[in-house]
Amino acid sequence: MSLFSEPGHSTNLIGVATACIASHVFNENPKPLRIAGTRESASGLFEQLAKQPDYGACGRIFQDYMCVVFGFETEQRLGTDRLGRRRYRNSYLRLIQDWGLDSNNAQGAVFKGWVESRFGLYPTYHKRQLASFVGKDWVGYIEEKMNSRYHNNCIYMQLDLLYEYCQWAIERYQYPAATHKTLYRGVNTLEGWQAQDTGNQQGIIRFNSIVSFTDRRSIASEFGAYILEVDVPMVKLVFFNDLLPHHALHGEAEYLVIGGDYRVKVQR
Repeated sequence: MSLFSEPGHSTNLIGVATACIASHVFNENPKPLRIAGTRESASGLFEQLAKQPDYGACGRIFQDYMCVVFGFETEQRLGTDRLGRRRYRNSYLRLIQDWGLDSNNAQGAVFKGWVESRFGLYPTYHKRQLASFVGKDWVGYIEEKMNSRYHNNCIYMQLDLLYEYCQWAIERYQYPAATHKTLYRGVNTLEGWQAQDTGNQQGIIRFNSIVSFTDRRSIASEFGAYILEVDVPMVKLVFFNDLLPHHALHGEAEYLVIGGDYRVKVQR
């Protein structure tokens, strides 16, 4: 069975059909997205955020909240079990950091698994192109995304809150009147990008379920011979450089974006 006969699962947690979310039509005419129950389960957090005097204070409140709820303080980050062994606590910050190092590692599989669970989108690439549900490549992705090492601290719930905080911050402070952000990605080849049409240096390309972009063309040019220019809907942003005061991707001007079919301009 081909992964590309359908873009994803028939169900998700956002209340919009996965096929719609994956389509270039949605990306060109976006609607608000919400992960069911996330803001309601952390209503106190969003009430406190609304009281803050500026954007910087909101970022600090969010990170402090995550530290307390999920135990990221230095003395809590590594606890011990009854036998005295060190116990690893996974965090959204560690996932972001490791994604920046290698999006095809086990942590990258967890990120892709979260998108699959919440937005319904299948990944199209993990270490290599994913073309079948029955091949060893798909099995390897499943094994990595379900690794218990990365699921011992409600990691999907952490990513739910990260996405909802990102959307709240966009609505409140960053781009209250904007529906799209022009972003860039450098690639060395268009082969394997599931391009539906790339004539006249523009067309529709199916991106992976979650993918990195930058808002600086000069940075994108360092990563490949082709530069893909994409108008990304704000509702598909999971993370961006200025969202949090403390994280590991400050130097890259990086954006993490929910994938699907996007209309792109291809430049060299």
